[in-house]
Amino acid sequence: MKKYRGLQNKGMLFLLLIVSISALIMAGVLLLLILFGAIPASIMARAWVTPIIVCAGCILGALLASFLMRFYIRPLDDIVAATKRISEGDFSVRVDRKTHVSEIGLLVDNFNSMAKELEGTEMFRSDFINNFSHEFKTPIVSIRGFAKQLQSEDLTDEEKKKYAEIIASESERLSNMATNVLLLSKLENQQLVGEKKPYSLDEQLRDCILLFEKDWEQKNIEMDVELDEIEYNGNEELMSHIWINLIGNAVKYTGDGGRIEIHACIREGNAVVSVSDNGIGMNGDVLEKIFDKFYQGDKSHSERGNGLGLSLVKRIMELCEGSIKVESELCRGTKFTVLLPLSL
Repeated sequence: MKKYRGLQNKGMLFLLLIVSISALIMAGVLLLLILFGAIPASIMARAWVTPIIVCAGCILGALLASFLMRFYIRPLDDIVAATKRISEGDFSVRVDRKTHVSEIGLLVDNFNSMAKELEGTEMFRSDFINNFSHEFKTPIVSIRGFAKQLQSEDLTDEEKKKYAEIIASESERLSNMATNVLLLSKLENQQLVGEKKPYSLDEQLRDCILLFEKDWEQKNIEMDVELDEIEYNGNEELMSHIWINLIGNAVKYTGDGGRIEIHACIREGNAVVSVSDNGIGMNGDVLEKIFDKFYQGDKSHSERGNGLGLSLVKRIMELCEGSIKVESELCRGTKFTVLLPLSL
């Protein structure tokens, strides 16, 4: 607030300075007119002339100062006041563009853009914390509940085994979630991929497919796999997160007797990998948010997950300077297409 008042005081000093300079300019102009004979000296000798000159100079200065205040000082005052509100946590503030001066107008536009970005970041932070708390709380409550059930003395061996399996499953879910959160946090603060080396991308895909063999055999899913030989220079461990998430989701959301296609080839200097299924698919609203942290299209949470897998995939793709595209239709299936530059 002191800085704001300081700027106001400087504005008043600026106004007085402009008025004074204008009065001097007016006096100087009249003096030149007298010297060149445009105004007779006898007129200037009259008592009422000097006050008129002073008043005219003040009026001219006031008009000039008002013009400058409107286009320069007031927008700056508005920005200072808006900045104070942002420092207090109000990111909804915006400054009206009251000036046509390009530099001041550009400053106002950039300030509004900054405020909009900060508002979006704050909303994202709030949503992230809420979702994070909810997703961590759910398995903890489940573990606590079934642990208490195990303390009961009248449980059958079958019930004890079932409750222990649930506790183990929820513990694993909690552990995976913590691991994913830490990895995603690390990747978001990372700008380059380290420990890169050439390796067989097609062989890595085969290994990842075999990780889910038990699951897709249990659901009688037909696997159509066509993988060309591809040597890729990258971080093998980091890239495995992409294929595990995409293949895991395809198996998870494909029904019994469904079909999954996993193809890989080289096209125009890029490795192109596609993972498609004929599972439940997604509508447009879900498609827009699937890469957001903790977002799950399955609102019923009937399928286990934490909404972090595809966020990880997206961030890894950004670090690898690649791209990922998703196509989906409700009840007809989903296709993810990954494009990785081979020249990097």
